[in-house]
Formats: sequence, C-alpha cells, structure tokens
Amino acid sequence: MADSYADLIADPEVEVVYNPLANGLHGPWNLAALAAGKHVLSEKPSASNAEEAAEVKEAAAKSGTIFMEAFHYLFHPVTRRLHELLASGELGELRHVETLVAIPAPPDTDPRWSLDLAGGAVMDLGCYSLHALRMLAPLGGRRTPAGLGPGRRTRGRPGRRRVARRRRGLPERGHRLRPLPHGVRQGGDDLPGHRQPRRGPRPELRPPHLDDRVVIRTTDGERTERLGRRSSYTYQLESFAARLREGAPLPLGPDDAVATMTLIDEAYRAAGFRARPRVPVLQ
Repeated sequence: MADSYADLIADPEVEVVYNPLANGLHGPWNLAALAAGKHVLSEKPSASNAEEAAEVKEAAAKSGTIFMEAFHYLFHPVTRRLHELLASGELGELRHVETLVAIPAPPDTDPRWSLDLAGGAVMDLGCYSLHALRMLAPLGGRRTPAGLGPGRRTRGRPGRRRVARRRRGLPERGHRLRPLPHGVRQGGDDLPGHRQPRRGPRPELRPPHLDDRVVIRTTDGERTERLGRRSSYTYQLESFAARLREGAPLPLGPDDAVATMTLIDEAYRAAGFRARPRVPVLQ
C-alpha cells in the first residue's frame, strides 16, 4: 500500500490512475499522474478552471497517455440510443432541451461547498447538464450563458461567500446551441434536492440501471427497447479499458474536457461569480 499519492503515481506497476478527489485536487494530481506516464480517468470536472484544463490537455499530449473525464452517463446504452435516435431523424427535429440534476444537500463541512477546493453547484452537478447540452449539439455551436446577477437567479450558499448552491440559466438570443434552432433551456442544477416541474407530467426519475426502457412513439406506433441494466460506471470502465487494450475509440478526451471547463467558467462569470481558483500546492 502506498503511503502517499506521490508514491502511488511513482509506482512502476501502476498503469492507470483514477482521480476521485475533491474538485480542486483534480487538476494538480491529473498533471502529476500524466507527467509520471500514467493513463488517467478523472472525475469531473477535470480541473478547477479552463486554464488548468488546458494544461492537463497539454500534459496528456506530451506524455502520450490516455486522459478522459468521467462523464459516465454518456456510456450507458440508454444515452447512446438517445443520440442515435436524434441523429437518425426518426423523431423529427430536436427543438427543446431541459436538464435537471439534483441531490440532497451535503453537510456544511462538505468540500463541495469550499471555494478553495473549487466547489459549487455548477462544478458538482451543473457540469453534467452543461456537458449533456454540448453533446446534444453534434453539428457545432456553443451555448453562451446569459448574464445573470448573483442576487437574482443564482443563490449563494449561506456562510460560504461566492459559492453557489443553485444555478439557473437561459441562453442569450443569438447564442443558441446548433442544431437547436428554437433555443435551449437549461433547468436548475440544485444541490439542495430535487424539485418537480411546475407544470406537465411528473414522472418518477429512475437511473437507467434500474429502468433501462426507451419508449419510442411515432405516427407508426409505439415500441419499447430495453438496453441494459448495468451501471453506467461499468460501461464507462469497459470503454476506457478497451481504449487502452485494443485502441478502441472513446467519445471523450482532453479537448472535450477543456470545452466543458470553458463553458463552466463562462457560466460562473455570467452569474457574477469568478472562475474557481486552482490549488497551487499539492498536499
């Protein structure tokens, strides 16, 4: 057993490093592991800000090793099938996207509330929403967050200056994700718990490993596809291993990580917050 993270990445028998540390420690230890010649599967987000994410990308290119940000949802067959259906045109034109990610509020001592450790709702949960929106615009384009003041649509964590507990955003006119010509709405990314929509149906939200059904309704009728009951983490790990052992392609890489982190920084600035600070010294 290694006595420290430094000892671990220096071990010649270690081939791959999985980095699940607090957000602010992703960038420093991703850089250290890549410099040591290790492949890296990093929890999201890959760094504290876009500048640091770009350094991680450069380090991966220099080391010649594989780096991937762990947006595990993308690897589940339900998500992959969704993208296939949208690309096929069977369901028509994609016109509206709304996302919601929520968990119970962590305790006040949780590092996800710490600005010094790159905490906040967008870093913890909102990055999933932003990433999903990016993945639904395969033909290009980008989402520019609206300029939202911190007192109007962004709520700070009580007792934690400049750390948001919730974020809501709408794209400015003229800055829509293509190919979504009728605009994109991103729902709230809430640490304090799930909130049901005010109008419309209120389905029970179940992760795909518990309910892997995709129900497809068109003018030709309705069909149900069942696509896999294993965890999205399992599919992600298998894909990463296939890349290392067989050279299989991956849908994510360092470029994607930089693009996501850039969008996160923009979201914070638009809401009146600054980009998350990086941790300067490894502990």
